[in-house]
Amino acid sequence: MIASIVCGIVMLALLALDLVLKMLAVCFLKGHAAIPIIPHFIGLNYTENTGIAWGMFGNTPAVMVVITILTVVMIVAIAVLFFTVFKKNTPARVCLAVIEAGAIGNLVDRLCLQYVRDFVDVSSIGFGICNFADFYITFGAVALLIVILFVGKEAVVPLGKNRKRAEEETQETEAHGDEQNGD
Repeated sequence: MIASIVCGIVMLALLALDLVLKMLAVCFLKGHAAIPIIPHFIGLNYTENTGIAWGMFGNTPAVMVVITILTVVMIVAIAVLFFTVFKKNTPARVCLAVIEAGAIGNLVDRLCLQYVRDFVDVSSIGFGICNFADFYITFGAVALLIVILFVGKEAVVPLGKNRKRAEEETQETEAHGDEQNGD
């Protein structure tokens, strides 16, 4: 219960941060030249993205409707995973909360504005112009993959103490199975 509340607070805080930063970008960056933060790496440059990554499908309204519907389905699926599959895996739930904040942040833009407000320019390293919601989705997904693979006793390849515990449980299960089979 406490973990659910904390994850909810994390999700709402990240969502609020994303929406506030987008609003500030409109106020202070729209109509202005790009501002380099770290030359040849990252800068600030406001743009309105009517498509998905790199503006793909921006001129195809039917595709954008499908993408918006799929985003809503993904948001619901993440919530279902949060309360079912990962209900006892706090690190995975935190990752899902981060992804959810990003998905909802961009969905709010799409539904209210018909475009997504992007302002973090990382195009010099091949990623285009994005926003904090995009970072939440990307980093949350990578972290979730790491958690699923390596963290906790349910991990695919548990590390450290969890690996030893998982190996012991596997050996106990195999030994118990051998006893039942008469081997």
